[in-house]
Amino acid sequence: MFEGFETARIAVGDATVFVRYGGEGPPVVLLHGHPRTSATWHRVAPLLVRAGHTVVCPDLRGYGRSTGPRFTEDHAGYSKRAVADDVVAVMRHLGHRRFALVGHDRGGSVALRLTLDRPDVVSRVAFADCLPLTEHLSRITAEFATQWWHWFFFAQPDIPERVITADPDSWYRGDPEAMGEENYEEWRRATRRPEVVRAMLEDYRAGLTIDRRHEEADRAAGARITCPTLVLWSLRDDLEDLYGDPRAIWSRWATDVRGHGIDSGHHVAEEAPGPLASALADFFAADPEPA
Repeated sequence: MFEGFETARIAVGDATVFVRYGGEGPPVVLLHGHPRTSATWHRVAPLLVRAGHTVVCPDLRGYGRSTGPRFTEDHAGYSKRAVADDVVAVMRHLGHRRFALVGHDRGGSVALRLTLDRPDVVSRVAFADCLPLTEHLSRITAEFATQWWHWFFFAQPDIPERVITADPDSWYRGDPEAMGEENYEEWRRATRRPEVVRAMLEDYRAGLTIDRRHEEADRAAGARITCPTLVLWSLRDDLEDLYGDPRAIWSRWATDVRGHGIDSGHHVAEEAPGPLASALADFFAADPEPA
């Protein structure tokens, strides 16, 4: 995986971030979702390098080979704001002050937080298979609660850790053929580590508490994403079934929204890397910023 890429472990305050990076040209950061690692991008990242980009793929705080601070009752150490700050610190360490950003699933929540908090560093942003957390929570239906029940299970104290770590292979059910053997093995090693499982649960616990409050404050203040925004969703996932056209919801948060569906299941970077990379490359090439 990631031929020609380099790896590093970068200390960023109370966390250490494992990162893969390679290529030359305008920088792009790819943020993975749950329960993946940066390896989920192994089919997409080389395509973006060929399209003329520097590509940076970190493991989110606590996921994969990245580490985070001790766990606290307020979950602040695993808030999307804390993870977003990690991304800025990593990119500064690598010499990039401004960059494009892609977030899939939980990585999309980090991308939203980073773009709202630091519009000076994000040139354009793409969201894949995600909505703002508060948009999900304000639309809870029986269908959502049935299909996304894990959000509320993960928020419970102690019980999820015991259930998941008892048999992580059965819980997460990865597929080495679909994921790619090396990606699968890296993911499997991570999900068998209790400290990684706990950190991934803290991500969800933060989502229903401190992250929700941060988004509510944004809405009350009228905060908006002002850079170009791409919204992509997997046609064989349930986002459009639950909510209709995701672009309509994202238009409440961003001033310049475009996008479309991709014929894929939820893990689009693994299942449809060509269409995903093509959509991203076209988006990054459109309306370039003045030199």
